[in-house]
Amino acid sequence: MSVEQKNRKVESAPKVESGPLPNVFAGLFGLLLGLALVKFGNPVIMEKLVDPPANFLEMILNPWPAIWGYWLLAGVTVLGLMVAKRETNAPKFLVALPLAWLVWEFIAGTSTVDKALTRATLAHFTTCVVCFYLGLFSLSRVRAIGWFWGGLLAGFTWVLIVGFQQHFGGLEETRRYFYLYIYPTLKTVPPELLKKVSSNRIFATLFYPNALAGVILLVLPPTLAFIWSLRERLTSGARVFLMALYGVAALGCLYWSGSKGGWLLMLVTLLVGSFFMPMKQRVRLAIVGTFMVLGVAGFALKYQGFFKKGATSVVARGDYWRAAVETTKVHPVFGTGPGTFAKAYEKIKKPESEMSRLTHNDYLQQASDSGVLGFLLYAAFLSYSIYFIYSRTDIRGHWLKLGVWLGLLGWALQSTVEFGLYIPALSWIAFGFMGWLLGQVPNRIDRQHSTG
Repeated sequence: MSVEQKNRKVESAPKVESGPLPNVFAGLFGLLLGLALVKFGNPVIMEKLVDPPANFLEMILNPWPAIWGYWLLAGVTVLGLMVAKRETNAPKFLVALPLAWLVWEFIAGTSTVDKALTRATLAHFTTCVVCFYLGLFSLSRVRAIGWFWGGLLAGFTWVLIVGFQQHFGGLEETRRYFYLYIYPTLKTVPPELLKKVSSNRIFATLFYPNALAGVILLVLPPTLAFIWSLRERLTSGARVFLMALYGVAALGCLYWSGSKGGWLLMLVTLLVGSFFMPMKQRVRLAIVGTFMVLGVAGFALKYQGFFKKGATSVVARGDYWRAAVETTKVHPVFGTGPGTFAKAYEKIKKPESEMSRLTHNDYLQQASDSGVLGFLLYAAFLSYSIYFIYSRTDIRGHWLKLGVWLGLLGWALQSTVEFGLYIPALSWIAFGFMGWLLGQVPNRIDRQHSTG
């Protein structure tokens, strides 16, 4: 036997646990994230606009205050600690990055220009980091991962159902109810709320249409991968049918959301995912080329009026980003405080620009709100985690890991034009996914072979 064979590197997967307690934790964690899709779809900086439900009907129909989600997460965390394993094969510095980022956010918060906004933002960021470590140390140790996906898919399914209901008449009913019963009772009406109510773009259970697109980018790829992985439970025909059902429903909601960035990023996800598919190069090029041509053509037809009007949302984002950069130059160390972009923007925005509470770019908002170091820590965590997972895990041979990774890639890219970090429905899932994937990193060990 050669020396290479004696000393070759082999992959050792992390230990997983089976039994009632890990399964209960996984089920409740998945259920909480599914519930977040349904009830915690508003940005945390607008939490004051979310009133606690007054009766059972409002409990079912209305969003819930984020603090309710924090208490639910605390309960799940207790279970997570009971099944957690401290060892991990992920690099220590990568494991520590989310905590370092959070600590810096608290430090930056000491010089905030608005304590209430920063307090709400820091509470939310803390829960995001908790979700990451639950994914890393607890969920990655669960063997029966289907318990987790059951709850999450239940929430995603409900999001798609509500999206269809809105498209086929629900939006008009909501608009009529709002102007008859809610609008007269409001002392001040946020422009974002009026714009949302007046539009025909669906948003399902989320704050606004682009957030719905973010959910689809994040959750659809792993949903399809999870369904395909159910080989022992479902026939090939049943799996293909369910994948087609979820795929068509999600893409329909994406189209009706009117999210231009979401549509283009879904094409990017398809393109990247195609390179992992076990097929001949010629076949891959033909399939992907067809979808790309149809997708771009559909995009051009759907949004030709948007470009004729001068791409107003792109122009508006340009002003938000300009303001974020200028604020960073003035406050390069601590920023203006986590969650306070609006306070800085209202002082330096162009007169013709629409007021915004968020930067529509999570990375630039980190710089504006918490300084250059806050930006570097957050950007390094997301970008290097995605790269490291790609280079060190077996996503090519594991459909579910590939689906989760593609979802995270889509979410991270959308964060350059949106504010998913500030919406629990998106950020909790993304941080949990990131932790779970890093918890799947195998360990490289030297295996000495006996020559006797």
